[in-house]
Amino acid sequence: MSETEGLVSAYVSDADRDVEATVRPRRLSEFIAQDRVRDQLDLLLQGAMRRGSPPDHILLSGPPGLGKTSLANIVAAELGAGIRVTSGPAIERSGDLAAILTSLAEGDVLFIDEIHRIARPAEELLYSAMEDFRVDVVVGKGPGATAIPLDVEPFTLVGATTRSGLLTGPMRDRFGFVAHLDFYAPADLETLLHRSARILGVPITADGASEIAGRSRGTPRIANRLLRRVRDYAEVRADGVVTLGTARKALTVYDVDALGLDRLDRAVLTALVDSFRGGPVGLSTLAVAVGEQPDTVEEVCEPFLVRAGLLARTPRGRVATEAAWRHLGRTPPNGTFGVEVPPVPDLFSLETDQP
Repeated sequence: MSETEGLVSAYVSDADRDVEATVRPRRLSEFIAQDRVRDQLDLLLQGAMRRGSPPDHILLSGPPGLGKTSLANIVAAELGAGIRVTSGPAIERSGDLAAILTSLAEGDVLFIDEIHRIARPAEELLYSAMEDFRVDVVVGKGPGATAIPLDVEPFTLVGATTRSGLLTGPMRDRFGFVAHLDFYAPADLETLLHRSARILGVPITADGASEIAGRSRGTPRIANRLLRRVRDYAEVRADGVVTLGTARKALTVYDVDALGLDRLDRAVLTALVDSFRGGPVGLSTLAVAVGEQPDTVEEVCEPFLVRAGLLARTPRGRVATEAAWRHLGRTPPNGTFGVEVPPVPDLFSLETDQP
């Protein structure tokens, strides 16, 4: 995908990291929306600090871009503790994890992003560290191998996952606090955009923030990314203020339509409607039709298209819904669409990590 098509991807890019650190909330009181999770975390942390002990291990699940990394940093800040950051794919051997665990100071927070992708030997080592604050490092091989027990300072593990269903039962059971982050409502995204605009020094009007929020797929990371692109347009081709008109013109330049669909999303729907008469069609065939890899279509495009009620996954293949035909300006055919699609519920309260 091109850089423009990545504008509405919820996955973090290298260009996002530094800017996200700038606008990221530092305290729970600054964290916007997710009221239930925020209140529960506040109780957990306040109780632990009053007892003078580390809080239970924390698992944060939900689609990418909703603030799991921000919450992990907030946990460390609220506790006044240090934080070590790593990811599941980066821990390939149990020795890698043992080195991290034994370097933690008392009360530190260990944040493991995409924890469901951690290697199995490292996961098994993590069990004893989470429960007993000790690890057994095996030295040597075969009959002469020796297990050396090492004590670990009491710490709090914060795990983040976009695919909670891939976590093993023993791993999930060792987390004392489990929270799921939901998609943001447009009003919450507007509040977030005003906050980010103040930090970045971007003048923005209420209707300008509303326009960007409506195209952000309920995801703060996308909202902040679109804000930066609209800022560029406002500074180069307008008076520097993000207004309704400026936002619409800028997002038209970047191929982000009123629903937040980009070129690839519309290409998938157009192929379904024009080339396959609405489907059903197999994933591989659909991917060939749009010139992308099947996993790109399945993991990048489909989650939002399904959530928006534009595409349905059926046992026979992908089907364009009536809403997809109308969004593309086509007249839907008479009869059924291969699957009965119920009315679309609230877009901002659905999980997307189902197969």
